[in-house]
Amino acid sequence: MDIYFLPQLYIFRNFQEERGIFSLDPYIRIIRPVNAFVAGCAGIIGYLMATGIPVPGLAILFLVVFLVTGAGNAINDYFDVEIDRINRPERPIPSGTISEREVLYYASLLFLAGIFLSFFTNIMCTVIAVVNSLLLVWYAAALKRTPGWGNVVISYLASSIFLFGGAYAGIQGLVLVAPVALITFFAMFSREIWKDAEDVEGDVAHGASTLPIRLGIYPAICLGFASLLCAVVASLVPFLWWGMYYLAGIACVDLLIVWVGKKALACRTAECLKSSRVTTHLKYAMFASLCVFFIAGFLL
Repeated sequence: MDIYFLPQLYIFRNFQEERGIFSLDPYIRIIRPVNAFVAGCAGIIGYLMATGIPVPGLAILFLVVFLVTGAGNAINDYFDVEIDRINRPERPIPSGTISEREVLYYASLLFLAGIFLSFFTNIMCTVIAVVNSLLLVWYAAALKRTPGWGNVVISYLASSIFLFGGAYAGIQGLVLVAPVALITFFAMFSREIWKDAEDVEGDVAHGASTLPIRLGIYPAICLGFASLLCAVVASLVPFLWWGMYYLAGIACVDLLIVWVGKKALACRTAECLKSSRVTTHLKYAMFASLCVFFIAGFLL
């Protein structure tokens, strides 16, 4: 189902469909608006974790993340067009509702708009916006097909949204959100590896090369578990400034993370890993850790 944030866009869509004229619909769908919206909110959460005080500039913060994330989604479709013609023919480019050249121009415009708006934040935020824009293009063009490095980049991109929000509050804000960024990085890295392990059979059939294919399923599962342990260690660092109440809260989350890791270690096959739903449970654990950090940022 198509998603529209504003009623007037829906009205415009009906108006133009009746007349067979230019449609905004593919321009909205190709940026994955919900995905970009959630990313923008995560940037705001990163700032609020660091300061606990809302400011008007958060609107710019949200827009930068929204635009760069949307551009990354669009450029990803641009480079994946041949795959999508087979696997996702309903997407905007394969369905013929928008051309490859239009997507390239559109993504470039969104990247430039996001970077331009970042000039109204501070130098650290601008650097993150520029680096992430370049990485999104590089990932879509080449890195996603590189075993390991694609996982590292996507994990960094997820964690860097919190860094971006913290950086808006200055160096101190960056330090305060660094632990949640590290948790996100290591947990995402585990999840990405385990998702690849679940898809080994299909990836082998299509000639893909992923870490579980290169290393074997169980060694990849162990690598994911080691990454989870790094996330647990990183989660303990804020005890230095938030104290025992924070430690009590994050300890519950860490126990959940370790439980998820043990479930994964009990598996030896892709089918077992998939049926254990460890990637789904890990997503819940990541959300729980975010809640603990958010509450601690406001109350402690």
